[in-house]
Amino acid sequence: MKPFEYRRATTPDEAVATLSDHPQGHYLAGGTNLLDLMKDEIENATDLVDLTRLELTEISALPDGIRMGALAKNSDTANHPLVRKNYPLLSQAMLSAASAQIRNMATNGGNILQRTRCPYFYDSATPCNKREPGTGCGALEGLNRTHAIFGANEQCVAVHPSDMAVALAALDANVRVIDSSKEERVIPFAEFHRLPGEQPELDNVLRHGDLIVAIDLPKNGFPEHSYYLKVRDRASYAFALVSVAAALDFTDDQISDVRIALGGVAHKPWRALKAEAFLKGKAATTENFTAAADAEMSAAKPLEHNGYKVELARRAIVRALQKATGTA
Repeated sequence: MKPFEYRRATTPDEAVATLSDHPQGHYLAGGTNLLDLMKDEIENATDLVDLTRLELTEISALPDGIRMGALAKNSDTANHPLVRKNYPLLSQAMLSAASAQIRNMATNGGNILQRTRCPYFYDSATPCNKREPGTGCGALEGLNRTHAIFGANEQCVAVHPSDMAVALAALDANVRVIDSSKEERVIPFAEFHRLPGEQPELDNVLRHGDLIVAIDLPKNGFPEHSYYLKVRDRASYAFALVSVAAALDFTDDQISDVRIALGGVAHKPWRALKAEAFLKGKAATTENFTAAADAEMSAAKPLEHNGYKVELARRAIVRALQKATGTA
C-alpha cells in the first residue's frame, strides 16, 4: 500500500469540500472494498477522507417510502423493522451477501459503489481496461466463467458484484447525492451504474467529490409477493453466478405490476424489462414465467466459458417468480 494522507470530516459539506480539493483522494467508510484495492495497489489514493463521524446512519419512514442513510451498516439496514416488514426483498438480498462480519462493517453507500471482483481486474500482471484503460480485457479471451452475458463489449466483460444493488434496481430506488457546490441531486437507481461503453473504468455516474447521503425507496416495496434468489458456487461468502430479485402485485388474479432484476450477468444490475413487459396483465403461471424468462434470455450473449449462465438465469427467473407468488 502506498502512503496517503488521512483526513476526518465532521459534516457532509466538509467531506465534499475536502475531497474536491484532492483529485486522487477517496472517501473512506467501512473500507471493506477500498482497503483491499489499496493494498493491491489497484487504487492509489493520495488522501482518504474518513466519513465515519458523519450523521448519515438513520433509517426513517417518509410519506412516500423510506430513507436509508448512506453510512448505515448493511446488517443494521437488512434487519431494520421498516425494511424487514415493508421491503423483504431488500432484506433477503442484503443478508445473502458476503459474511456477517463484513455486513457489520460495510455501509449502504459503499455497497453500491463496490468494484467488480473480476480476477483480471485484481491481477496487475494481466491486461484490464477497468484497471488501466487502453490495455485490453484479459477476460475476453481468458477464463470468463463468471462474466457478463448482457451489456458487455470488447472493452469489458466484468459483472457488478452487489446483491443489495440488484434489489434496489428492482425496487426503483433513488440515490441522493451532494456535490462540491453543496447542491443535492437525486439519481434514479436505473441510471446510477454504467455499462462499459468506451469508458469501462467508470462504474457509475458520480463525479469526483460527489457524496452519497441516502438511498430512498418508494412506498410500494412488494411486501406480499417478492423473493431474492442467489445462485452461487458455495452457500456463503461467494458472489452470485446469477441472482434474481422478483417482485409482483396483482389485480383480480392478474399481474398488475412486476419487477425483475438480475445480478451476476452484467456490468450493472440488469433490469429484465422484456420479461416484465411479457408478464404484465397475465396470470402467475409457470408457463407464463417460463415464456417471460425465454423472452429476456433471447438477447443474452455468452462468452466461451459462461454459456451455462443463459440456462441458469432462465431457470432462476422462473424459480424466483414461483417463490415470490407462492407457486413453487
